[in-house]
Amino acid sequence: MGDEPLAAPTWPALTEAEAASAVAATWGFDGATIEWRSARPLSATVGVRTGSERLVVKRLPSALRDLGALAEEHRFMAHLRARGIPVPEVRTVAGSELRAAASRDELGQHRCGVESTEPDSAGGSHADHRAFVYEVHRLGEGDDRYRADFSWTPFRDIEDAAAAGTMLARLHSAAEGFDAPTRPVRPLLASMHSDVIDAFEWHIARRPALAAFLANRDWRTEVPDLRADLTTVEPLWTHGDWHPTNLLWRDHEVTSVIDFGLSDRTTAVFDLVTAVERTAVDWISLRDGGPANVRTDQITALFEGYQSIRPLNHAESQLLPDLLPLAHIGYELSEIDYFLTIPQEPRNAEIAYNDWLLGHLRWYETPEGHNLRALLHDLATR
Repeated sequence: MGDEPLAAPTWPALTEAEAASAVAATWGFDGATIEWRSARPLSATVGVRTGSERLVVKRLPSALRDLGALAEEHRFMAHLRARGIPVPEVRTVAGSELRAAASRDELGQHRCGVESTEPDSAGGSHADHRAFVYEVHRLGEGDDRYRADFSWTPFRDIEDAAAAGTMLARLHSAAEGFDAPTRPVRPLLASMHSDVIDAFEWHIARRPALAAFLANRDWRTEVPDLRADLTTVEPLWTHGDWHPTNLLWRDHEVTSVIDFGLSDRTTAVFDLVTAVERTAVDWISLRDGGPANVRTDQITALFEGYQSIRPLNHAESQLLPDLLPLAHIGYELSEIDYFLTIPQEPRNAEIAYNDWLLGHLRWYETPEGHNLRALLHDLATR
């Protein structure tokens, strides 16, 4: 997030006893040995082995996702799985329901932004399992080849980019018929907006902490006037966070799709431009004054893979270049709100606003940004 090479973890690490308790409560398996831990700073995730089974345990603060919020994602995952998309099965449990045998000491006592009401020996308060919910996923088919990569980095090669485009098109075709409404306002969601100013006003009206954060900023003069006409395309539930670290692989084939935390009712074009935003521009280099390193070869391969399965219609093709600069804004406003309200990290909220929100919007107004939008128009209308 800042000048450090790697951000410190936001949440305390999952203990083996905690993971075993979540596995027992969801799948009924006894014992769990941790085989790997996620390096991502916003995540508390481990891979475990229990007997012959391998599972993935994710712990989330209930202020971020409670069981009802996770059920929204899991219903969509089940719909896709029933229509042939390789999405691992998942079960959930509230921290308050973990087995009684797992004592508070076994599950760990850690200081962080989510607090229980029980004092610790130093007179403060600690975070315990009752403040969290747990997802326990069956391990997806394929290799997690991008696990060690930074999020928002390119594909390894154009073959992976093409395969990701093909699977994204398959997912969009399978998503048709899933008629759930748009998700309620929550932290860390990738909402879709047709206008920068309207996006700010929409989130300010629904996120009090964000409203206070922006109250003394002249944000209306800081953001460019960017718009896209969303009335011409049909709504669709989408993944919302399409990049290679959320896919499992075998050679150059996508064998599993994971991490539906940003899924919502948007539109297929929104998911497609999100994939470009997440993988085609070197935002970390740009933040540090370096080049954008736009991967036109991978964008081309992604589009060719996508259109080989689900050709874009005329309205979608026309919308693509206008929607690209807006793809990130809803998520980033929700991330600022997340930093302010859940881990309570105002410095990260400042970085998110200046570097990842304003920085992205302004780059799309540069010649390089205009060239990328022109490329999307050409690819979509071939």
